[in-house]
Amino acid sequence: MKADISPLVGSGTLLFSGYDDDYIKINNQRYGSGLSLHEGRLSTPWGPERLRELKPEHLSGFIDDAPEILLIGTGRLTSFPCPAVLDYLEEHHVAFECMDSRAAARTYNILVGEGRRVSVAMLLPSARN
Repeated sequence: MKADISPLVGSGTLLFSGYDDDYIKINNQRYGSGLSLHEGRLSTPWGPERLRELKPEHLSGFIDDAPEILLIGTGRLTSFPCPAVLDYLEEHHVAFECMDSRAAARTYNILVGEGRRVSVAMLLPSARN
């Protein structure tokens, strides 16, 4: 018996469908760079190649219509961006959670399935600090 484990969401909703060290798949389309999903729109390439290169301006697109939560996929390991980035998000009242990119992909799909307003800014899973 086959089972569909994807969240129950409308057709055309952008969801993570796979990943490996050098790519991320959205709706079975493969992308070889970091990417972001915000307000139902995909932006790729997005951001720096390493977390230590992340700057506030990389996250400016999430400010005007802030999501309920912004997931930041930090690459291979869970890490935090520099204090300037964290301060920027806090100053603009953007709730965020940092996690490794694989966990961010899974968490994003779950939250979308729950009907939450979630966005993600994601480095490739192989990205190091």
